[in-house]
Amino acid sequence: MSLQELSLSGRPTVYLSTAAAMMARWGEVRKESIKESLSDFQGAGHRLEFVASIRGVRFLNDSKATNVNSTWYALENESAPVIWIAGGRDNGNNYEALIPTVQQKVKAIICLGINNQNLIGCMSPHCAIILETTRMEQAVQMAYRLGQKGDTVVLSPACASFDLFDNYEDRGNQFVKAVVNL
Repeated sequence: MSLQELSLSGRPTVYLSTAAAMMARWGEVRKESIKESLSDFQGAGHRLEFVASIRGVRFLNDSKATNVNSTWYALENESAPVIWIAGGRDNGNNYEALIPTVQQKVKAIICLGINNQNLIGCMSPHCAIILETTRMEQAVQMAYRLGQKGDTVVLSPACASFDLFDNYEDRGNQFVKAVVNL
């Protein structure tokens, strides 16, 4: 099976898919069944969920990424330039682990939350474009205006959702709705 046949992309996903395939073979699952599963798997909602491609810009909903490690995975998973929508209730997060990935992949950060000072303070030396908003619709519109063909907009907050949203599902659903309404 080639990497292009996997339904989900990105280096970390390839590693996980390889491990899953090895365990399935160990459990004597047929190769054809493994190939079919890896090529058809759609993933779970709010977890690197593909929303749409508009004007050549991909939109991914990773609202479930409520911590720095999950967001690192989402950003690391992308090979295209990223417009990162981040922020929310910051409970003293340390964003420093994201700096190398931000330097390599992120062309703009849109901070969505009530208090983004920690995130902005950490990232401003490493990303030239950082914008702020408290409305999802505006965050998506900002990302859309900044995006160019081949870019990926990733909602991967690295924070809890409770400053502006009921929960991560509400945040993700509002993101999907805003993208669909572009």
